[in-house]
Amino acid sequence: MDPANGHEDLDRTFELKTIAPVQQLIGQGHSAIDRDTEHRSSFEEEAPTRQGNGRKESFMLYTPDEELTVLKKLDRHIGNAKIAGLSEDLQLSTSQYEWLLTTFYITYILFEWMTILYRVVPPHIYIALCVASWGLVASLQSVAGSFTSMLVLRALLGVGEAAFGPGVPFYLSFFYKREELALRTGLFISAAPLATSFASSLAWLITKAAMKVPIAAWRLLFLVEGFPSMIVAVFAWYHMPDSPGAAKFLTQRQKKVARLRLRKEKYTKQESSEVSGLKIKEILQTLADPKCYISAAMFFSCNVAFSSLPPFLPTILKEMGYTALKSQALSAPPYLFSFFVVLLIAYLSDRYRSRSFYVCLSAVLGTTGYVVIAIAGWRRANAGWRYVGVYAASAGFFSAITIIITWTINNQDSDSKKGTGMVMLNVIGQLGPLLGTRLYPDSDKPYYVKGMSVCAGFMFLVFILSWILRAILARENAKSRVAYSRIAVEDKEEEEQFGMENDGEVQQERFMYIL
Repeated sequence: MDPANGHEDLDRTFELKTIAPVQQLIGQGHSAIDRDTEHRSSFEEEAPTRQGNGRKESFMLYTPDEELTVLKKLDRHIGNAKIAGLSEDLQLSTSQYEWLLTTFYITYILFEWMTILYRVVPPHIYIALCVASWGLVASLQSVAGSFTSMLVLRALLGVGEAAFGPGVPFYLSFFYKREELALRTGLFISAAPLATSFASSLAWLITKAAMKVPIAAWRLLFLVEGFPSMIVAVFAWYHMPDSPGAAKFLTQRQKKVARLRLRKEKYTKQESSEVSGLKIKEILQTLADPKCYISAAMFFSCNVAFSSLPPFLPTILKEMGYTALKSQALSAPPYLFSFFVVLLIAYLSDRYRSRSFYVCLSAVLGTTGYVVIAIAGWRRANAGWRYVGVYAASAGFFSAITIIITWTINNQDSDSKKGTGMVMLNVIGQLGPLLGTRLYPDSDKPYYVKGMSVCAGFMFLVFILSWILRAILARENAKSRVAYSRIAVEDKEEEEQFGMENDGEVQQERFMYIL
């Protein structure tokens, strides 16, 4: 591939400079790859090209997920619709509006199990159907005429999004190595604050434009933000790859390189790059693993904060004295800031192969933000202090969620366990919004001190749980090292006793947890 084609500026996703160590691990078992000298030298001489190819694959594999996530976040956004006239037109009480939020999360939780279908249904078909379904339902919200009809549509929207979003990090693990996954998950998660930022800006524009058209601003908002998803679903059907080997836009050589670089990631005999069934034994082992419940508890805590602030931020800003239009505009910058913080935290987490430290760092950032907002409200301080606190709070919980999801996948050694771990993480973790969406009743306005204080407490709990999980994983790694050393010594003694020599075959690498 010609370096001038523009891919030279993309991030080093696949880091194909690791091909040489991978070839050494593969050894004689893959002589078709390196049988002749000319083929081997071509790998060495074309390093820049291989890197370019790797970046090409990364760009093509990831970008659709980020775009789909932006559309998903736009489709579910109801906070801006509320201050654009939704509550007044449908005559919603505070309790009814909270039920619109809660109902979405109830169905979202009930259908989280569909995450594991990424390993059963070909992803390009599965993703396309999910995108088309939520796009249709989101668009139909624009014609809702009552609380009941809107409630039903919100419930269906939760089903469509539960089938897609929670499983995307699991899907990305089909293509990327463990130490690469945080940044890729960060790109996926960062689409959420980016979409929220864009949704706020778009809501401001639509609300302003609706003054000149004979349609309610909130109806136009749902229609404009929902309809594009149905168009993108067609793109997803034809262009989302099921595995590195099934990517139509890669050459046979590029597909082979993509598969080779993942061979070290296999800690079981299950192929990691092809759609396959599920192993019941591994699913049951994961369900009995206490570590998964600690991760889920962290995710629950983050989701209390994550689910409560975005839907209510425009309302909070309005109660701080800003007009509806200005509240829409001021909702965007904190999420744009979060977008960049998430990418930075995710990059550093991969760069230094650490998860717990960056979960703690994010938790402290989020805790600080909510404490500032709560204290400023309690002291009746200037509204600017609360607004500044929103930046730290949103950046903290978005970053923490990114690393927690990545850490959960990193802690499982097979696809069945990864899928089950993600289901547990989301089913338990998404119970958080059931609490979070009820933290800002009208009786607490305009300062919402109680809600902000509760969120601060949950973010600090994430900090504590992260260190507990780190200690458990460190102990497990120590046991694994001792056991592996003993087995290695016994194997060596047996080889010497029977006069056996190493035949060059690769020994499977032991699984170690990432701390």
